[in-house]
Amino acid sequence: MRASAFLYPWDVNGDPGAAARTAALGVRQVTLASAYHSTRALTPRHPRHRIVTAAHAAVLYPVDEARWRGRGLRPYPAGDWAPGDAYGEAAAALAGAGLDVHTWVVLAHNSRMGAQHPAICVVNAYGDGYPWAPCVAQPDTRAYLAHLAAEAAVRPGAAGTELESLGWYGLAHLHAHDKTSGVALGDAGQYLMSLCFCASCADGYARQGLDAEELASFVRAALEPVWRGEPSGGGWAGVEKLLGAGTAAATRVWRDQVARSLQEETVSAVRSAAPAGFQVLLHADPASFHCGANAGVDPGHILSVADGVVVPCTGGAGLLTPFAEAVRTGAGGRVLAANFTVVSGMGGRPEALAADAARAAELGATELRLYHAGLASDADLAAVRGALTGLE
Repeated sequence: MRASAFLYPWDVNGDPGAAARTAALGVRQVTLASAYHSTRALTPRHPRHRIVTAAHAAVLYPVDEARWRGRGLRPYPAGDWAPGDAYGEAAAALAGAGLDVHTWVVLAHNSRMGAQHPAICVVNAYGDGYPWAPCVAQPDTRAYLAHLAAEAAVRPGAAGTELESLGWYGLAHLHAHDKTSGVALGDAGQYLMSLCFCASCADGYARQGLDAEELASFVRAALEPVWRGEPSGGGWAGVEKLLGAGTAAATRVWRDQVARSLQEETVSAVRSAAPAGFQVLLHADPASFHCGANAGVDPGHILSVADGVVVPCTGGAGLLTPFAEAVRTGAGGRVLAANFTVVSGMGGRPEALAADAARAAELGATELRLYHAGLASDADLAAVRGALTGLE
């Protein structure tokens, strides 16, 4: 089973042994970040540093100025954590070690852009803006994401790309010092707190027969028991319980339309810029009302648009099943990549990778993704090497 390890350019650049060490894991591919959000990352083996602080979302290569000239929204260059063509330097070293390199592109997640352009952000029913979450219904946001995807995905030498957060982003952020877990919101509360009430979304709700102000008031009332600590319910049934089936369905129709068309437009932009045979995968969740890095999608639709999906499987591989069913019923020849965290300090189980991979294969996985070779300890990487050797 083909396996790919995630890496940042700073895991490789300045470390002469990084590329060979990655190849020795037994992976055939690296998914290398070319556009990424802010982060603070450990580099446990690097000869020059142990912590890298990426202060804001940035592209990790020099932008094409002609592409962005005259555009109000444009990507930010990285600071000293990824100077110059950091992506290109790392990609060349990894390719020199015999590894295929695919780009890893984070899209609708950019706190700096949201802070500087608050009008583009998701606005919840209480009027609070989410600067980390650009509203993907807004035309300027959509144009920016398509242009960014095309540029950041199709880097020299890349054989494919993996697009993260290509859909709605909401309350959940994984922000530094995040303090939003004091109330157990559940699926339903997360959805209600992720509904956007910007002008574009208000127009969209109107087309579904909903008045945005009335809907916002209804959402606030529905959330009152949740703030008191009452359970909101799980899955879509929990959303219907809080909003009512008809209102819930109308909001989902609007949001699903927005996400589906964005995914179609963005994948098309990447394909237009890419050479023949370039592979396009999405980080995806099979429940279309979910928000976040793994964008909520309709499995059948997304597998008709992209070459496959990367599915979070660390907590169990069950999310693969809807995608596998879509493959069996018509979307054949697609990649279903099971994504496992292999950093034990981040909840991963590298010692169980062989068994987890076998179970994922039974459920339809065709490939593995390993998050994250640059963050893992030596002991974690040794466990990964052993697991991949056994799988071969």
